[in-house]
Amino acid sequence: MPLTVRELSARYGRIPILNGIDREVAAGEFVGVLGHNGMGKTTLLRTLMGFVPAQRGSIVFDGVDVTREPPYGRARRGLGYVPQGREIFPGLSVRDNLRMGFAGRGSDERIDTILTMFPRLTPLLGRRGGALSGGEQQLLAIARCLAGRPKMILFDEPTEGIQPSIIEELVAVLRRLHEHEGLTILLVEQNLEFIAELAQRVLLIQKGAIVRELQPADLRRADVLNEFVGVAQ
Repeated sequence: MPLTVRELSARYGRIPILNGIDREVAAGEFVGVLGHNGMGKTTLLRTLMGFVPAQRGSIVFDGVDVTREPPYGRARRGLGYVPQGREIFPGLSVRDNLRMGFAGRGSDERIDTILTMFPRLTPLLGRRGGALSGGEQQLLAIARCLAGRPKMILFDEPTEGIQPSIIEELVAVLRRLHEHEGLTILLVEQNLEFIAELAQRVLLIQKGAIVRELQPADLRRADVLNEFVGVAQ
C-alpha cells in the first residue's frame, strides 16, 4: 500500500478537525474525497503532506512511517501535492516555476518532457505565472508537481475557479497520470461530475471522519445529489 492512515487526528489550536481517519489507498488507485466546506478535506491533505501535525495516529507512505517527517521529507519520498489555490510563484516565468519543481533533481531538458503533457504551457514559458488564467495556473501547478517525479499526488479542488474548457483538459491530464503514468491519486473535490468522471471510489467526509464510501456511479443518484445540493457545480 502506498498510503496507510490509522486513527489519524489533527486540530487547529484547540479545535479538532480530523477525528480518527482510518483508510488505505492501494498502489495505482484513484480515490476521491467528497464533502461540504469545513468538513476537513483540505486539512486531511495538509496533514498527509506534513503541513498540519498529526495529533494522534499514523501515516505510512510507501512502507515508511512519515507521521513525524517534514513536508520536504515526504516530497523526497515521492508524495506530491497540488494545493487549493495553486500557489505558483506569480512573479516568476512559467519556465522558472517549472525549474523550481526540478530544483536539485536535474536539468532543464526534463522541462520538455513535462511539456509534452501540457502543450498549452509551451507558448507561455516566458510569461509570468501571475499573468496566466486560473486554468493555466492550475496546469502549471500540476506540471511543477510532476517535476519532482512523485509516486502519489494529493489534489485539493483542482477545478475551483476554472473555466469549463480547462476542466475538460484537467480530466484528460489526470486520467493520463493515472492510467498511463501509473500514479496513485487522492483527489479532494466538490465538483461531483469531475470526481465521478475520474475516481474509482469516493470517500465521504463529514466533521473530520470518513462516514461513507461510494462508487462513482452513486454520485449521479438523486438521493446523493440531494444530499450535496449546493456542492455540485
